[in-house]
Amino acid sequence: MADTGKLDRRGFLKGAVIASGASIAVEAHAQSGAPAQPKAAKAPLPTAAQHAAENDTPSELAPLTTTKTGSDFMVDVCKTLNLDYMASCPGSTFRGLQESFINYGQNKKPEWLTCLHEEVSVGMAHGYAKVAGKPMAAMMHGTVGTQHAAMAIFNAWCDRVPIMLFTASAGPVEDRRPGVEWMHSVQDGAATVRDFIKWDDYPWSLQSFAESTARAYSLATAQPPAPVLITADGKLQEMPLDAKASEKLTIPKLNIGTQTVADPNALRDVARMLVAAQNPVIIADRYARSQAGMDNLVKLAEALQAPVIDLQNRMNMPTTHYLCHSARSAALVGQADCILSLEPVDLYGQLNRVTDQLERTSRRKAKADVKIISISTHDLMVRANYQDFQRYSAADISITADAEATLPFLIEAVLKESGARRSDFEARGQKLREAYKGIADRARADAAITFDSTPISGARLFAELWNIVKNDDWAFLTSNNYVGNWQHRLWPMEKHYQYIGSSGGSGVGYEPVAALGAALAHRDAGGRLPIAVIGDGNFNMAPTTLWTAAHHKIPYLAIIQNNRAYHQEVMHIQRMANRHNRGVENAVIGTTITDPNIDYAKLAQGYGAVGIGPITDPKDLADALKKGVAAVKAGEPVLIDIVMQPRG
Repeated sequence: MADTGKLDRRGFLKGAVIASGASIAVEAHAQSGAPAQPKAAKAPLPTAAQHAAENDTPSELAPLTTTKTGSDFMVDVCKTLNLDYMASCPGSTFRGLQESFINYGQNKKPEWLTCLHEEVSVGMAHGYAKVAGKPMAAMMHGTVGTQHAAMAIFNAWCDRVPIMLFTASAGPVEDRRPGVEWMHSVQDGAATVRDFIKWDDYPWSLQSFAESTARAYSLATAQPPAPVLITADGKLQEMPLDAKASEKLTIPKLNIGTQTVADPNALRDVARMLVAAQNPVIIADRYARSQAGMDNLVKLAEALQAPVIDLQNRMNMPTTHYLCHSARSAALVGQADCILSLEPVDLYGQLNRVTDQLERTSRRKAKADVKIISISTHDLMVRANYQDFQRYSAADISITADAEATLPFLIEAVLKESGARRSDFEARGQKLREAYKGIADRARADAAITFDSTPISGARLFAELWNIVKNDDWAFLTSNNYVGNWQHRLWPMEKHYQYIGSSGGSGVGYEPVAALGAALAHRDAGGRLPIAVIGDGNFNMAPTTLWTAAHHKIPYLAIIQNNRAYHQEVMHIQRMANRHNRGVENAVIGTTITDPNIDYAKLAQGYGAVGIGPITDPKDLADALKKGVAAVKAGEPVLIDIVMQPRG
């Protein structure tokens, strides 16, 4: 190979010398006075017909412009839905739709938002819906865009959150250009994700698009909600649409149905069972989606003087209420003679514990004879392949209905049945008041233990942050149970929008993308201070969220809980190493994010956001947080890199 290279180079140099010599010879010939050689005649320019033939151009050009297209009608359809935003990473399969949205639709209702990855587009819609209480749309490019977005769609499916998903295809085979249009086209646009969406369609006419899109929105928002997907055909998007064809098209009225409510006879039986119980317990899982839902849970708990365990998959129960006993869940479940579970994600897990050991075993947390009542829409959307439905567990009374819509009727039934037992309930409530005081005191005592620790503890972070934002209308955008759950233990969380719950599918990367969408909804609500505590491993899945935030002026405070590892995986490897008697020294291999350490503040600055840190000394924490909060209030997205304890 080396010799060949030399020969090529010599050949090139030889050619260069010959060409140079020829030039010199011509010049010398001219200077010698010899007759000049005749110049070669110029080749004639090709005719238009020859040029067209050589470039495979049709002899008769097709029309190049039109005044209205199918994608314009698609925009008209989307404008009848309650959609404020369409998030998207650019892609050619929906070029007609994008142009129609931003020009024909004037980029309003919905407004087009630019993301740098499809997972960001869908995850942003996930977080937005949990705060705004309505779907947001996300557009995905052909095959590869849907593949990129799949994990974010799965998170939203497991979390039962409505999203209007759109993808696209290049159209019929005879219309596709060779190459990439084939690779990015689909025969079945939803095949990749159908196991974890609620409904989909590939409409083959504009009228079908109108009806399918309206149906999709209605289905997405019906309980239990979930993502839906419409595939927009490329030919339908780009086809000219004349006045005569437009007159034949109609847009159906959007139909939003009421939510399913429990049978009154079943509710009467539930009320009698709860009223008769000596130690009733209410477990709220994926229950509340509004402030009214929270308020009704408080009313039910007070009517029974029963403790509430909030599993924090939603913001269900005010942490300041004396009947909020989430920290005592194990003891309360063990003592209960009647448990009411509202929208349980895992009823079996609420009643049993499975140990992670060499031979796994399970044991019952609840009494064998405890009465179990479940009110949930969970069974309405169980699929075969993905196992988010959890292990089967029977209840004494199982009501398939929307728990939030049902609760006012259950409260009424309980009040009718409880007259003779009111004095007993009051005595129970007094004991629960005393027990609640102990929960708050213990949380403050636990926080003091690690207050001066280095790396910085979660307790120190939330204590310092509270001193800065306690007079603001703040809201958390992430769950962060791996930071010791201090926001629920130390902060007075009383409003539904102050916490959006968990990811649903536990897919890594949810936190930064959901935080972006939730922050957008809070921005539109006005006057709120959005706060996201994001693990460094999670953030590295989608750092581009900061560019979208800076570009679209979405302010929020992103605090990186930087333990320089995927620490959950560190602990898993440590557990395996101990189980195999091999020591834990090598557990850092393949799990840590060091050597080099990532400078997240510089990364944020590169994306156009405010970057602060890394903060390693607890004494510097307060000043960094003050600067960050001030910048958010000035309208900036802010990242603060805080080097923290692996857990807690």
